[in-house]
Amino acid sequence: MLVWWVWMVAGVVLGIIEVVLPGYVFLGFSAGAIVTGALLWLGLEPGLPLVVLIFGLISLAVWLVLRRVFGSGAGQVKLWERDINDN
Repeated sequence: MLVWWVWMVAGVVLGIIEVVLPGYVFLGFSAGAIVTGALLWLGLEPGLPLVVLIFGLISLAVWLVLRRVFGSGAGQVKLWERDINDN
């Protein structure tokens, strides 16, 4: 039995980690965990492999959307924030 609240708590914890360590990765994982928890709460019980797949796909989709909206432009390479202002 998959417990929906475990996914919700994991999503909140990953959201807190996102605030502490800014980036898009943890935000994607957080959204994926919360949506997966919501699907389980609504009654979806497909089994662990499919739940992990759903979590991965949602996390990837959120990460790609955030990267597309807030990411660097074409032809730009930003490795570290401190490298942006180097002259």
